[in-house]
Amino acid sequence: MNWLELAEKKREEFIKVTTELLQIPTVLEKFDPENKEMPFGKDIRQALDMMLEIGKQDGFITKNVDNYAGHIEYGNGEEVLGILGHLDVVPTGGKWINPPFSAVERDGKIYARGAMDDKGPTVAAYLALKMVKEQGIELNKKVRVILGCDEETGMRGLKHYLTKEKMPDIGFAPDAEFPLIYAEKGIYMYDFIGEAENQLITSMNAGDRYNIVPDVCEVTLTKDLRKEFNKYLDDFNYSGEIHNNKYTIYGKNAHAAMPDLGLNAISLMVEFLKNHTDAFFIHFIDEFLTFDNYGKKLGIDCSDKEMKDLTNNLAFISYDGQNIRIKMNIRYPRNYDFEAGEVKLTKAGAKYNLEYKCIENKGPHYVSPDDELVKSLHSAYVKYTGDTENEIFTIGGGTYARVLTKAVAFGALFPGEEELAHQPNEYLIIDQMIKAIAIYAESIVLLAGK
Repeated sequence: MNWLELAEKKREEFIKVTTELLQIPTVLEKFDPENKEMPFGKDIRQALDMMLEIGKQDGFITKNVDNYAGHIEYGNGEEVLGILGHLDVVPTGGKWINPPFSAVERDGKIYARGAMDDKGPTVAAYLALKMVKEQGIELNKKVRVILGCDEETGMRGLKHYLTKEKMPDIGFAPDAEFPLIYAEKGIYMYDFIGEAENQLITSMNAGDRYNIVPDVCEVTLTKDLRKEFNKYLDDFNYSGEIHNNKYTIYGKNAHAAMPDLGLNAISLMVEFLKNHTDAFFIHFIDEFLTFDNYGKKLGIDCSDKEMKDLTNNLAFISYDGQNIRIKMNIRYPRNYDFEAGEVKLTKAGAKYNLEYKCIENKGPHYVSPDDELVKSLHSAYVKYTGDTENEIFTIGGGTYARVLTKAVAFGALFPGEEELAHQPNEYLIIDQMIKAIAIYAESIVLLAGK
């Protein structure tokens, strides 16, 4: 079966469905479990309804699980192959060439928040299953394209789904990179909190989520430091502005798993403020957190041969003249000593009268490179790319794969492509998505065909 030829015939359908889905602004504003109809808000509910309705019209079995998630199913058997996509996206942030939910098509690309993370790949996986169904191929497993609603903010949708539906025996998440990702670092969120009054700084704010490098930091000052701030910007070629007594500096967004791709606006602002204030929280951040994506200042840096380096993202700061909260996000390999790390974090905070607080810790996820699941998926990739040079690998990002016992992340970003997840001007390449459809169809047949 030449799935690439069949996938090419799905080009217009892919563009149409993906564009419509991308134009729904599925950023979670508030999780409300009391709202049974739309616990993640109306936009995410709209996207879920849209995909399930498409599946229903195409003749699939569909199911909405309490508006937390849903699935589109084809095949028979007791075992389940899960293809795990998500419909929610992170906040837009940064400077966009086009409005982030306009889904502009230009030069063979579609630009929008969620284009690659994860709406485009989710549609590609769905169309792959549709092609398998249209060819009348019998499957010995149920194949479910599972549509999650809050992968970016805690994975509550999928976790709830799994309390009502069978956990897939095997699975993959089209929510990362090719050739294949067989392991994911642990994800650890923690805060430093305290109280502080300062004569210079009356407020300081930056950041949206734990999993994003903040690109804007704002402070309100009681003293005129315009001359000094503008000199600082000029000296280091940074971007910023002043309105009345509010000082703003701009960095660059990036995914917290790859903080080196960003420029942390909190670090930039603290580097300026430390020379003008004795505020203890500024000097805490300077001593332990700024310009350090690997936890070296805190003494928690470590590395693993397969999972590589621990990363530590300074994600968020909120100060209102009284209360201070600093939010952090670690991605750690298997050899990280969590308990010893907590001791070091607690000690660092205590030095500046800040309380360390663990918010959530999700351990590393690992599937052996020798597992048949990994081998089958990789063979599908090689068949349609001819790429035997790029090796399977591990990442610091967290996908739905980690929620299953045996699942991996599989595409849809191809080697050498620009990685813009969680960054401005995110886009997908249509030709590459057509190729991904073929790879996913081949994978479904390898894993679930008779």
